Amino acid sequence: MKHPDLLQTLAMRVHEREHAGLLRRARTLDAAHGVRVHGDGRELLNFCSNDYLGLAQDPRIIKTLQAAANVGGVGSTAAHLVCGHRREHAQLEAALCEWTGREAALLFSSGWLANLGAMQALLDRAGVCIQDKLNHASLLDAAQLAGATLKRYPHADAEGAARQLASVAGKPALLATDGVFSMDGDVAPLATLAALCRREGATLMVDDAHGLGVLGVHGAGGVAGAGLAQADVPVLMATLGKALGCMGAFVAGSRALIDGLTQFARTFVYTTALPPALAAAACEAVRIARDEDARREKLQALIARFRRGAMQLGLPLLDSSSAIQPIVLGDASRTLAASRALEQNGCLVTAIRPPTVPQGKARLRVTLSAAHTPTDVDRLLDALAQLPARVNP
Repeated sequence: MKHPDLLQTLAMRVHEREHAGLLRRARTLDAAHGVRVHGDGRELLNFCSNDYLGLAQDPRIIKTLQAAANVGGVGSTAAHLVCGHRREHAQLEAALCEWTGREAALLFSSGWLANLGAMQALLDRAGVCIQDKLNHASLLDAAQLAGATLKRYPHADAEGAARQLASVAGKPALLATDGVFSMDGDVAPLATLAALCRREGATLMVDDAHGLGVLGVHGAGGVAGAGLAQADVPVLMATLGKALGCMGAFVAGSRALIDGLTQFARTFVYTTALPPALAAAACEAVRIARDEDARREKLQALIARFRRGAMQLGLPLLDSSSAIQPIVLGDASRTLAASRALEQNGCLVTAIRPPTVPQGKARLRVTLSAAHTPTDVDRLLDALAQLPARVNP
């Protein structure tokens, strides 16, 4: 008997997704100028990027990238532990430690690799990982790939997390949560979870990808904003490709943690290091993000403006104070139609559909940036007000 044709099986799965109206395709943009993007011969106002502080095209960061590339070239040419670790990487790690109040930090090429590497080093088949049901896919996959038992608790429910921990008493346990949830925009109950982990002897890991640069004093992140230090959150992960406008990620914590990850995080050991010029650019982005509190103040004002206007329109906003402002329409086809109608009015807002979010929870994921203006926000609100009755809730 022949083995099933894997490519044919994959094609069938794609067809099923297309039939359900859930097919996803990459969109090619010709250019981006701040929050304005160009594609298919027209300009759109972008409300779906994660460039929360408007740093992705900051001239100072671009100049730093260019100057570093002129000196050191493009690629790092090897993994960190071979010959890929340059002065720029070390300087960035030091800057991240100072910003987040950690003893040491380790760079990874992406947030996905950082989460996978950290969990692979900390957990094995004897361990248990307790996670929020709405955690980012990288955290969920990381626990499973590490071989640990994965237990999930209801979203932002610290009591549910406590019950899951109690069910595996005596086993090595890592409790992992997003700091700011990427699809809902709300903030995890970090202080309560930290107290729970201290009481039960579990280790707390926070993915602060959407909090770093936006929350906390001088943008040090959601963990800092919750008044928590290294002892409270021993494993901190955050990315460089959102509020910092660059690329890559890091894990920060005690020297013992970073020494361990250096030895056992396979996604660090066996991956080519970030380009040194990109590390230099990220270091400049850290400096700007720390120093320029006005960016965060402007972003908060834009968030408040948008929420006021959306509530006046009766839109089904989730309870979010972050730059992520989801409008949950429920039905996937209606959400896709709303996204297309907004685009006709010059606003780019991607429709987020299952399996990224649960069935019946399709949404417009509006994200705001310090690069937007009040006029930009008003233009989006006007476009939302003009949605056809068949897509407007």
